[in-house]
Amino acid sequence: MLFNSIDYFIFLPIVFIAYWYFLKNKIKSQHVLILTASYVFYGWWDWRFLFLILASTIVDFFVGLQIHKQKTDRKRKIWLWLSVIFNVGLLGFFKYYNFFIDSWITAAEAFGYTIKSTWTLRVILPVGISFYTFQTMSYSFDIYYKRLKPTKDFLSFATFVAFFPQLVAGPIERASNLLLQIQSRKEFKTNQFTDGIKLILWGLFKKMVIADALAPIVDDIFSNYATYPSSTLILGVTLFSFQVYGDFSGYSDIAIGTAKLFGIELMSNFKFPIFSRNVAEYWQRWHVSLSTWFRHYIYIPLGGSRVSKKKALRNIIIIFLISGFWHGANWTFILWGAFHALVFIPVFLMGRNTIYKGTVVAQNSSLPSAIEILQIITTFSIVTFSRIFFRSESVTDAFKYIERIFSNFSWESYSHPLGYRMVDYFILIILFTFYEYLIRKDERSPFSFKNNIVRFIAYTLVIFTILLFYDDNVDRSFIYFQF
Repeated sequence: MLFNSIDYFIFLPIVFIAYWYFLKNKIKSQHVLILTASYVFYGWWDWRFLFLILASTIVDFFVGLQIHKQKTDRKRKIWLWLSVIFNVGLLGFFKYYNFFIDSWITAAEAFGYTIKSTWTLRVILPVGISFYTFQTMSYSFDIYYKRLKPTKDFLSFATFVAFFPQLVAGPIERASNLLLQIQSRKEFKTNQFTDGIKLILWGLFKKMVIADALAPIVDDIFSNYATYPSSTLILGVTLFSFQVYGDFSGYSDIAIGTAKLFGIELMSNFKFPIFSRNVAEYWQRWHVSLSTWFRHYIYIPLGGSRVSKKKALRNIIIIFLISGFWHGANWTFILWGAFHALVFIPVFLMGRNTIYKGTVVAQNSSLPSAIEILQIITTFSIVTFSRIFFRSESVTDAFKYIERIFSNFSWESYSHPLGYRMVDYFILIILFTFYEYLIRKDERSPFSFKNNIVRFIAYTLVIFTILLFYDDNVDRSFIYFQF
């Protein structure tokens, strides 16, 4: 079920009313409702893969109990590895099996060996598998590191794993935040409800007006890159940067907003990364839950930056390569991760990887300085260039795309594949970016204007634009569903 579908707009009010009106103050019944609703939400896509969620839930629930029960580190580690092997095994089979087989065949053929049978399987990638497996593993890790005690309430734990607002594309939550909230008694708060509605509204705008409007242009340019001049190719990958940002941050806003409707506060997943002043700051603000997961469960256990420079650089490379591989079973994502490691390392070596914190640019004034503007443009350009690998179907396509940018430099106007005026899209992006800058101090308050008239105008324009762009006949799934 998609957040931007009629089905969801019917589903959500039904669950909300049942949760607060019929089951108020009945925690167990609320858990049953949310868990059932979550399974319906996921099963709407393909009910067969509910068994994978249930299997991951059962394994990590009992692993958590066993880790806590064991007296020796050796036995505790054995149970932890059971969780890792099981969850990574699910990912390995459903997401990476064919990738490894095809890569092995290609490598063999490079050495002159011809392999007749490929052993590849027609495996459908279960939506959200990269997210919920990481979420359940984090629970086992936290118990192993004694940051958390296991729960004996299977219903609460199952609800934590399958919580529908963030089930298929995050944020990837830790049990210390989400599970503890699920287990606590909640009261309906009007301000939390209105804040949730505002976030849902802004998330829908990002997805349906920004991301979905740009999708046909980006698809056309990347599909036919060999026929376009460099100016159009630059346009294509630049628009893709805005598309993927609107798509994924829009999903996260809707997820966080929906959770608020049920008295749950999820972690922030995007903190205006388009205004980052270097690549390190970008990764502190983009897909925060995944970056945090890698830092806590891989980077720090490897030694983090508190080791020799050589080992710290090794750790950085490992994290970015794993991050790339997490995004998809394609060498394009691995190269995308490697590219980010290469541009991150100089920032790290200069000691500038932690200098930007707090409010995004212009903390003491309304406008960024000339230096900040230059930093933002430079960082955005670097990140945008990397997305050529992220968006291309193959490594060959990515390098040919880049080659054509630099070898066929010319300026030609681009015609929208559906015949719309491109100037309207440029104006839309400029206005969107400007609005994001205005609200940059708090990613959870997209309509925080003190003036009631200004706030009312903002609501009206956003709702009107969403309705204008809405088309239920167009299948616009979220980009990160494929990961």
